[in-house]
Amino acid sequence: MRVTGLYAALCAVLVVFLALRVVQQRLRKRVGVGDAGDPELIRRIRAHGNAVENVPTALLLLLLLDLGNTASAVVHAFGLAVLVGRLAHAWGLSRSSGPSPARLIGSVLTWGAMLGMAGLLLWQFAGRAAGA
Repeated sequence: MRVTGLYAALCAVLVVFLALRVVQQRLRKRVGVGDAGDPELIRRIRAHGNAVENVPTALLLLLLLDLGNTASAVVHAFGLAVLVGRLAHAWGLSRSSGPSPARLIGSVLTWGAMLGMAGLLLWQFAGRAAGA
């Protein structure tokens, strides 16, 4: 089994958890569509939305590294960075709509991992293209 499956499953649990938090607040405030200006609902929607916006690209990059026979330790390091980044970001945004250390750390970890994976894939591609 590929390493990506572990991080895909853990990220899926996170996304569903964040979605359930949105539903919980919608039921509490009786809001069917939109956010009704409720600050808590707005934060929950954005925490979920931000995960949905970032996780698919990160997992795609992770899978491509995994399928390209990148060392498992490297794939785990990137997967862990993405997962911890998404957890930190969601936690920080759930607590405050303003700037927070957790959101900053979450963004840096996620985007850093994505850029690192993209760079590694480009490097691997260039190496394979040169050897062809």
